[in-house]
Amino acid sequence: MVFGKFAVKVANFTLGGSAVQSIIAKEGRISLKSCYKTLMRKKMLAGVFKENKTQLKSQPEVCSENLSPVTSPLALISQIQRSGGSLLSQLFDGHPEIHAHPHELMIGYPKKHIWPRIELNDSPERWFEILFEDMLIQHSQGGYKKERTQRETFPFIFLPSLQRKVFLKYVGSLESITRRDVFDAYMTSYFGAWLSNQNCNGQKRFVTAFTPRLAMVQENMKVFFEIYPDGRLISLIRDPKNWYPSARRHSIKKYGDIEGALRQWKENAQAMHRNKEMYGERVCLLKFEDLIGKTETCMRYLASFLGIEFDNVLLVPTFNKIPIRANTTFTIEDQGIINSPLSRYKALTGEEIDAIERATSEIYQLVLSRVARFE
Repeated sequence: MVFGKFAVKVANFTLGGSAVQSIIAKEGRISLKSCYKTLMRKKMLAGVFKENKTQLKSQPEVCSENLSPVTSPLALISQIQRSGGSLLSQLFDGHPEIHAHPHELMIGYPKKHIWPRIELNDSPERWFEILFEDMLIQHSQGGYKKERTQRETFPFIFLPSLQRKVFLKYVGSLESITRRDVFDAYMTSYFGAWLSNQNCNGQKRFVTAFTPRLAMVQENMKVFFEIYPDGRLISLIRDPKNWYPSARRHSIKKYGDIEGALRQWKENAQAMHRNKEMYGERVCLLKFEDLIGKTETCMRYLASFLGIEFDNVLLVPTFNKIPIRANTTFTIEDQGIINSPLSRYKALTGEEIDAIERATSEIYQLVLSRVARFE
């Protein structure tokens, strides 16, 4: 006998439910039904797990129907590395009026510190290829961590294939396309494919994201503000005596030579002053030391700068609303904001301190004259 759906096949004849009941005792029928349900469940699960593409087939349509397009302007955090950009990005994380990009924004092309040039006569597939952040593959497979050497890893459920489908569907829904539309499509696809995002709902005033060095290039800022005339730039300047030991420890290749490192710091400071002169109220300059030592005052000021309500979530660095340790090359154990970066200068020799002051004093004071003041 071969048991089927509430029937029994015998010698090529199918017996109906009443005939089954007359042949098989009640206990047997219950066992048969249970066996059938078990077999059907195994078959269902085998179909579900057989191929990942099958599971995702309908996701672009579902996401498109349930997600609001992300058309908020970008509030870009950018300056030279080791100046507080990661910390500030993590402080914005979780604010109900902010879409916070969790890692460095790596849409730059061909390098992350070059603002991508989008040609409207290219194909949508080419636009996505340019903007796609390769780091997403690593994070989606192994979880999120700020630096490869860090042990702390966070769940990051992100589907790159879904992102591409959402991007192409969004672009395909537009009758005419501007360069801003292409970036809006990318942000929509990014936050749409980040399935574990705990802050996806609600009205968002800005997307916040950190990219080091991008603001140091004048042409980058020109194109950025053309794409985002309603965008904002936030740049942090760090006392060079505290910056240099951190930068040197971060990358001996980039910053090991003190003269070469200070040339880069000065280039960054000059760019900060230039950006403020050119773009005025759309640019906010802050002292790194204020972000560390006067966090609440600083974040209240930034909330006003972006036109968002102050929320205590702005006082705690988090990833996807989970507290996160500082991104530092020095040993730490605690989460939250640490004060030790204010005394990195203690690792310097007297000769190094004198060299730093001679090389940077003039431009440093010029930039300090333009930063937000908190008395």
